[in-house]
Amino acid sequence: MKCMLCENLSFEHICKNCQISFLAPSIYKRKILNKIEVISFYKYSELKELLHTKHTDIGYYIYSILAKNSLKKFASEFKFENKVVSIAIDDGIKSGYSHTAILNKALCSKFIKPQFNRLRAKNSVSYSGKSREFRLLNPRNFELKNLKNQDLILVDDIITTGLTFTQAIEIAEKNNNTVLFCIALADASQIS
Repeated sequence: MKCMLCENLSFEHICKNCQISFLAPSIYKRKILNKIEVISFYKYSELKELLHTKHTDIGYYIYSILAKNSLKKFASEFKFENKVVSIAIDDGIKSGYSHTAILNKALCSKFIKPQFNRLRAKNSVSYSGKSREFRLLNPRNFELKNLKNQDLILVDDIITTGLTFTQAIEIAEKNNNTVLFCIALADASQIS
């Protein structure tokens, strides 16, 4: 097959050279609720076309490559006094796989234990391309299943306004969990 970025022959959808050249992660941080840090690895503008593959067959492979190059590396260096739980935002299967579950799975390490099917939106409205006002008027109404008294890391693919993470933090804290921080693959507020 051909690499999606350079079009040279490759055994993966994105060749090793392009992964090193174009998909080397950086660390971006911002705070939501004036207290919870959100760590992201890419600027949304740098990955826009790749991120838009998430609801296609090829998205599984692209998200797996992105997760390996960013979240997996992060998890290998993360240390904490005890094991923490990571949960993905709304990791339901769409288009044959869950892109947020792929990201969450990449966090598996000595100090991070990913759990799945824990945080689901009762309102399945899509926030993609929608205004902050729309997002405020249409909350996700998250439901947290069987998770109490844990130190948590919340995981999503893109942070835009921070409202999705904010709603997830609120339900997690309501269930006596402590959100240590959030991880997003890409930050839409980062300007190229």
